This record gives sequence, C-alpha cells and structure tokens, in this order.
Amino acid sequence: MNTLCKNLLLLFLFGMASQLQAQSAEEIIRNMEEVMRGNSSYSEMTMTIERPRYTRNISLNAWSLGNDYSLILVTAPARDQGTVFLKREGEIWNFVPSIDRTIKMPPSMMSQSWMGSDFNNDDLVRESSAAEDYSHRITGEEEVDGRLAWVLELIPKEETAVVWDKVLLWVDQQEYIQLRMENFDQRGERVNTITFSDIRPLSDRMFPHKMTLIPDGKEGHVTTLVYEVMEFEREISPSFFTQQNMRRVR
Repeated sequence: MNTLCKNLLLLFLFGMASQLQAQSAEEIIRNMEEVMRGNSSYSEMTMTIERPRYTRNISLNAWSLGNDYSLILVTAPARDQGTVFLKREGEIWNFVPSIDRTIKMPPSMMSQSWMGSDFNNDDLVRESSAAEDYSHRITGEEEVDGRLAWVLELIPKEETAVVWDKVLLWVDQQEYIQLRMENFDQRGERVNTITFSDIRPLSDRMFPHKMTLIPDGKEGHVTTLVYEVMEFEREISPSFFTQQNMRRVR
C-alpha cells in the first residue's frame, strides 16, 4: 500500500472513530436518562437541607411523563404543605396555597434555589435535557465507588438557554447509572457536585436511592434527597399535568 493510500485510510479511520465516539457519548446519555427517569415515574422523597445552624426536612411526592411533564407536591412541613411545581411542555408553574395563587416561572428563575435548598429549580423541575440541550463527548473513564464509569463533558448548544455553562458526568459502564455530576458556571468555576449513592435493585433496574449535593465555597451546606418510594413506567396521562390539578393533587 503506497503512502497516499495509507494516509487516506488513516484519515478515514480517524473520522470514523470520532463519529463513533460522538454517537457513543449521545447513546450513553440517552441510556442514562432512561435508567434515571424512565418514560414515566412516581416517587416519594425526603429532602434534608443542612446548614451550619439548622437542619430542615421537606417531604415530596413527584410524577413525571417523558421530558415534557413533571409535577412535584410538597407534603411536609405543614407551612409548605400543598405547594406544587408543574412543568408542562416548556412552561413552569408554581402554586402557593398560602396566597392561593398560581405563578408562571420565567426562565430567569431556573437558576434560583428550590425551596431554600442547594438544588435550583432546573435541577428539580428539569426544564433542560442532558440529551437534547447539550453537546457531549467522552473525556475518559474513572472508578467511582468501585464502579468503572465513563466521564462525559456536556457543553450547552448555542440555541438553548440552560443554567450551566459546562457539566461533567460520571456514568456507570454496566448499568448506565448516573454516579456523579459537577456543574460549572460561565467563568469555568465549579459551582456544585452531586453524588448518587445507595444503589440497589428497583423493579427492572439498579437505581441510586440517594442524591447528595454539596455546593463549592459554602462550608456546612449540604442538601440530600432520599427516595423512599420509586415506581417506573407508571400509567399516567398528560391530562394529569394541568394547572387545575395543581390545586387538587394530594
């Protein structure tokens, strides 16, 4: 084989490898979202907000359907009971029972704290999609708590408005479980780290029942989310996710 043919072959193989890696990165993200979210779900959770001078617990029930619909109901403490957050086809709403008002949340509020926790509104209501709103690439692999994981870098697409300027994800190579996430701002500084633990069987998959978010530069600040009930592929209709139902759901 002459030099020209060898060079052309190398260029072809390099191009194919780059293309396969890009496809593989997207496939990993989509498989991860399927494991972590499913097509539909119902969950009951306890969120614990730790601060240097106090600890606060919030009980939540949540429903989701695909990427377009989600509803979160606060069931405790009593002062917040009945508060509801709704995502429906790109619009986010919040019902506040104490003032009997439903408020539409603008995109600018997605980066704000959710119920005083270290999570933001986008983390919980999930306005953005890792698969759809970001470009992805595999940067390497690392072991996380005894599990070999892909390390993926996510950069937001120009046409999408998202909270983070860069996201790093660690995804288990066997079960496609999300193991770790690091979020970065526009200055390239890490804002927080989310770890996923207490991985055990759930229905047809392995699933992390605990999420722990630690913000950078805020000593003594930790928010933990523990899943007490989690049901995937639950039969649920888009008609459940309405402003009218925000007042009725219990």
